[in-house]
Amino acid sequence: MDHRAVKQAERINSCNSTVLQYCGGALSPEMEPPKLLWVKENLQESWSLVFRWMDLSDWLSYRATGDDTRSLCTTVCKWTYLGHAHMDQIKEKDSRDMEACGWDDEFWEEIGLGDLVDGHHAKIGRSVAFPGHALGSGLTPTAAKELGLVEGIPVGTSLIDAHAGGVGVMESVPVPDSDSQEFDEDAICHRMVLVCGTSTCHMAVSRSKLFIPGVWGPFWSAMVPKYWLTEGGQSATGALLDHIIEDHVASPHLANRAASQGISLFQLLNKMLESMMYDLGSPFLAALTDDIHILPDFHGNRSPIADPKAKGIICGLTLETSEKQLAILYLATMQGIAYGTRHIVEHCNAHGHKIDTLLACGGLAKNPVFIQEHADIIGYPIILPRESESVLLGAAILGAVAAKKYSSLHEAMKALNAPGQVVHPSEDPKVKKYHDAKYQIFRQLYEQQLSHRSLMAQALA
Repeated sequence: MDHRAVKQAERINSCNSTVLQYCGGALSPEMEPPKLLWVKENLQESWSLVFRWMDLSDWLSYRATGDDTRSLCTTVCKWTYLGHAHMDQIKEKDSRDMEACGWDDEFWEEIGLGDLVDGHHAKIGRSVAFPGHALGSGLTPTAAKELGLVEGIPVGTSLIDAHAGGVGVMESVPVPDSDSQEFDEDAICHRMVLVCGTSTCHMAVSRSKLFIPGVWGPFWSAMVPKYWLTEGGQSATGALLDHIIEDHVASPHLANRAASQGISLFQLLNKMLESMMYDLGSPFLAALTDDIHILPDFHGNRSPIADPKAKGIICGLTLETSEKQLAILYLATMQGIAYGTRHIVEHCNAHGHKIDTLLACGGLAKNPVFIQEHADIIGYPIILPRESESVLLGAAILGAVAAKKYSSLHEAMKALNAPGQVVHPSEDPKVKKYHDAKYQIFRQLYEQQLSHRSLMAQALA
């Protein structure tokens, strides 16, 4: 959620480097080059003292093993490392060679960070490996003592937290009937994983590289080795729901009531919505928001518009401050987030993907109303994994692969992922008609924002 480097991202994107086509056509201020440029320009003393720049996951594996080999996941998804160039070059050498061959030195020079090229990219990664590659000699004596574990336990090259969720859930699909059609090896390419937390990441893989404007990627082997990763996202989802609720005058009283009942505030709001549907004679739950519409881009739009300057919109406010009004605002916010996911899915499918199934994990995936609204709005079934902490399972899979318990990451996923509940879209045609109308309004809200922005720019010119 760090957007300090918006101006740096704009400057970098103006250079039109070829690396930009592998991150949706433009770098986000959430990625490392603009963040690093911001540090260099604003914290010069810190910049001069730095020994290594690392993502959190690479730092943890380095602390655990003393091995500074970076992950294809972090370097490709956040640092502009070209994983496919890495693969092409190591094919010509020893397949175990982890030399970092995918950095574009001209790019770093052009954006003003040429010093990161020094020492064969020592500060940002001299060696890069597939997720799950065994690092060093496993846990060092120091790390083992700090963690209360045994020295030498295998440690796998890391994944970013959301990507670990993807590995922990992407093969969590029901086993097909024995009399069904032959097993489709590329069925994984029809799925999208939603890793729903403070923000939401939307992960899909493909055999071929798909260039999708405004959507991060294509990233070679950044999550599942030998597949191209497409990564959409919403910068604020759980954070937005928290903000909407906490900013409302009725929130403290509701929070106290939820605590007295021993349930979460979300559970209480969901119960209230159910009661309101019956009390008001609403034909279905979603219809409670017929006159309130939300554009959820309070922290910019990560995908598919890729506009960090986008703002949130709430259309339909009144002077009412009741608990019921908060419940409706909460429901409309969840719907706005789901319309954003629908926009991402439609955009990806319009550019070569064939997504028809969603899988969801993370904190928000435990909210049944949030998941049902997504299923109804997008029109696809949503599979929830049996394991409630899929990000931890994905991380554990890396360790299992590093320990040679499985021959590949994908094999480990198939063995250790398992499906739980499947949430289907409503079969009521009125629900679809309702959400189609609200989705049209959702899309119009951003277009209106662009018009307003243009008018004000002209006024201030």
